This record gives sequence, C-alpha cells and structure tokens, in this order.
Amino acid sequence: MLQIGNYKFKSRLLLGTGKYPNFDIQKQAVEVSDTEVLTFSVRRMNIFEPSQPNFLELLDLDKYTLLPNTAGAKTAEEAVRTAKLAKASGLCDMIKVEVIGCQKTLLPDPIETLKASEELLKEGFTVLPYTSDDVLLAKRLEELGCHAIMPGASPIGSGQGIINPLNLKFIIEQANIPVIVDAGIGTPSDAAIAMEMGADGVLLNTAVSGAKNPVQMAKAMKLAIEAGRLGYEAGRIPKKQYASASSPTEGISIG
Repeated sequence: MLQIGNYKFKSRLLLGTGKYPNFDIQKQAVEVSDTEVLTFSVRRMNIFEPSQPNFLELLDLDKYTLLPNTAGAKTAEEAVRTAKLAKASGLCDMIKVEVIGCQKTLLPDPIETLKASEELLKEGFTVLPYTSDDVLLAKRLEELGCHAIMPGASPIGSGQGIINPLNLKFIIEQANIPVIVDAGIGTPSDAAIAMEMGADGVLLNTAVSGAKNPVQMAKAMKLAIEAGRLGYEAGRIPKKQYASASSPTEGISIG
C-alpha cells in the first residue's frame, strides 16, 4: 500500500495525461494501467471553460485521485498561484510542485521549489515536489514537511532512464516519506529497476503517451512496477565473483 499524506493507493504507478495521440487512446491507456493517480498541468487544462473538451470528461473520476501540477511555473509565486487555482476548482488538495529553472534542460529550480513547497504546506496542501537527484535537497524538502519526494531519473521526457543510480539510492535510503521516481523513465525495465532499488512508486507520462502503442506500454509499465516492487520486497541474492551451483552437491557419489 502506498500512502502519501492521508491518501492510500494500491497501485504504485502514477500516470501523466499529456501528449497522447487522442482522448480515446488516453482513456484506454489510463484504464489498462490500473493507476489510481492522474497528474496533469493546471495551465494546460481548461478547468474554467466548460465549452472546451478535456480528458476528465471521459473518465469516472470516482476511480481516481487527481494530482494537478504547476508545470510552467518559473517562480515560487507562480507555482503557489497555480496550486491555489487548482484547489479553488475543486480538483484536489494534493499538488505536484514543479518550478523549472532551466528551459533547455527543464531541470527544477531548487531554491524556488523549496520556497513554493514551504508556502503550500502552510496553506494545508499535500505537497509532492519534483526535484533533481540532489540528495541534500530531498532531505531539506522532507524536513519542511513535504508528503513525498519526486526525484527525476533523468531530464523530463528524455527516456534516458536512471542516469545517477547512486544519488537515487541515497535519496531512497535516507527518506522517511515516499520517494516517487519522476521523469526520464523510458522503458518498463527502467521502471522495474527504480522499484527494485526501493522507490515507493513511479510517475510516467512520455514513456507511455509517446510509445508506438501507448495502451500496450501502459500495461507493460504497470506489470514492471509490480514486478520491481515484489523483487525489492523479496530480497535479491548477493552478487558473487564466481559461480555457485544451483543444485546441492552433498550426498552425490561419483561412480
């Protein structure tokens, strides 16, 4: 069971909703993924324009918890304003804080992320900040009172997978709140590795929406995350330099 603040989820896959070929494929991918959390950019949603189509109209929202994000914000002030807009619309009081500091790399601004997270915690939000793989930043965000940490595996949408496993491992080991690997996952094996390392969940978007078959990829990611978590909980065998017979050798007579 994944618990973030007061929310509890059976699925450890959080799914983004942007850049799908069309609403129908998006709906199918969401359903086959078995996700319980859907994230989307508040700025890209026509939440106050009933005449404009949006994917929320196609879904049974009783099945999902919505995780609006502040994508597009460049300052803490913008992120806080966007979060309050989402809350005022009645979407959810859980927010993914995203404050981009570099438009080329789309890496988050650590200072503005801290500021925005601190303010939103004071406002009573359930706060999930998107960060780089900075170990100390993750620690500071937890100390502020954030409800989960969302370090990127690699740059947003790059599909490079986990490029700094050591830092990610450090973040997971020191955290007393959920660690959701967010950004850069490209394949089911990337997601499985993140979960095998001890991550509590994975947030995906481009890896599914940009796949040749988004619906099939959504199912693959679901299974990979489940397998990775089971593998982590089961405990892997230690690595050895030399071979070790898989069958017992005791009691074998040589004739």
